[in-house]
Amino acid sequence: MKKKQCVAMLLAGGQGTRLYALTSHATKPAVSFGAKYRIIDFPLSNCTNSGIDTVGVLTQYQPLILNEYIGTGEPWDLDRTFGGVHTLPPYQAKTGGEWYKGTANAIYQNLHFLKEYDSEHVLILSGDHIYTMDYSQMLTEHVENNADCTISVIDVDEKEASRFGIMDYDKNKRITSFEEKPKQPKSNHASMGIYIFKKDVLVGELIDDEKDPASSNDFGKNIIPTLLKKKMRVFAYQFKGYWKDVGTVTSLWEANMDLLGEKPVLTLNASGQKVYSRNEPLPPTFFGANASVENCMLTTGCEIYGKVKNSVIGEGVVIGEGAVVQDSVIMSNSVIGKGVCMRYGMVDENVTIGDNVTVGDEKSDSDHIALIGRDSVIAAGRKIAAGEIIDEGGNTK
Repeated sequence: MKKKQCVAMLLAGGQGTRLYALTSHATKPAVSFGAKYRIIDFPLSNCTNSGIDTVGVLTQYQPLILNEYIGTGEPWDLDRTFGGVHTLPPYQAKTGGEWYKGTANAIYQNLHFLKEYDSEHVLILSGDHIYTMDYSQMLTEHVENNADCTISVIDVDEKEASRFGIMDYDKNKRITSFEEKPKQPKSNHASMGIYIFKKDVLVGELIDDEKDPASSNDFGKNIIPTLLKKKMRVFAYQFKGYWKDVGTVTSLWEANMDLLGEKPVLTLNASGQKVYSRNEPLPPTFFGANASVENCMLTTGCEIYGKVKNSVIGEGVVIGEGAVVQDSVIMSNSVIGKGVCMRYGMVDENVTIGDNVTVGDEKSDSDHIALIGRDSVIAAGRKIAAGEIIDEGGNTK
């Protein structure tokens, strides 16, 4: 059987509780982004663009939407006879079965997948970050350093460092210390949750970790510190591109806004780094006679009759006559009624907002996004305050 140089394992089972209504019925990687994408599109597209054609997607929480979306992997050129994309939920075996207990345990429960493809190296990814990256460059450094493990690193604001795994490394980028979410960070070198392991090293460490009843079965808390204690060769790969953890409503809104402007912070069509997605065959967007659109990103199937400014509008969205939508994100197949006034709002998929509804206000900001959950129906004339969260039944949470 042909051997793969590198297989990717994509951790995509996150519940995403800080996204509130957006993840009531979908795992975080399945959340819509940038008008026509989902968050999972980024690591999958990165794999394709990096020449990695075998990806195991480890699902757990609310996997239906994500599994259906990934399908055979055709949009990402991952529908392969040998390799391709595979969804890997927890399962019951003769020896028992259980939910994934941590990031390391999730990979441990799928060692059969790694054995099937018998790759030299394993790339471990998180499914809930927005970024474009060529993993092949990281793999090249990993091989050149004869590393047991390589961790992708990005420098973050010192005020944010306590939210990440923080490390120090020497002039050769060999990591000398690592601490998961330290209260007093020693540096601002943050782990991106992207690792490349020699496969044999990874398998051995996962087996040992699983035997330890005191372990949290987590890469940041257990596997990486153990490697350093053993003096194994752990190196940093310095990443300097755009990367954002979209684990909160504010950060997700900010990442969408980063797509706007004449010179956007985040671009999705750079040569060799295009982001691919599964899209419905919809007609072109229609603009009514009184429509006004300024500094927005829209995709197919929309009908725009009102005024839209500084916003990201998903496919199949209808914005009614006299409506004003500003500084907002509206996900696919939602209907915004006539006379609606929305500022700093985020609307999930398949939402219906009645006429003359007010969402947010002029005093809103990115820390007070009004959020309306999937399938909600908002009655005409209702006022939704800045920062208010509406669940799928149209009720305030």
